[in-house]
Amino acid sequence: MSLKDSIRIMVVDDMSTSRGLIVQSLDEIGITHSTTENEGKSALTKLVANPVHLVLSDFNMPGMNGLELLQALRQNKTTQRIGFILITGKATPEILNVGKKLGMNNFIQKPFTTAAMKQCIERVVGRL
Repeated sequence: MSLKDSIRIMVVDDMSTSRGLIVQSLDEIGITHSTTENEGKSALTKLVANPVHLVLSDFNMPGMNGLELLQALRQNKTTQRIGFILITGKATPEILNVGKKLGMNNFIQKPFTTAAMKQCIERVVGRL
């Protein structure tokens, strides 16, 4: 079984269109085990109960943004080793520096292509 057949990914984005585009890219890559959440707090609750291999999270979300979700994941023993990719429309040096300090594994800028998403994921988990 290849990695893309077994990897479990959670997509966290408050915009249904963005979630749909991310999941569509995952489908095109051949990743079939993905779940979605529309905000950080519910994602965190579900991840603590049932960890995945990788989280793809939007930065700009109400309530708990992507970096706050990352920080909460890293502070929890159950979720601290989950891979984390930040998805953002504005990858400012400040956002990226904070993300790196918190343990972000990679980031991708919107808009993205499926090929760019695959390359971004492979830098974190290895060849798909």
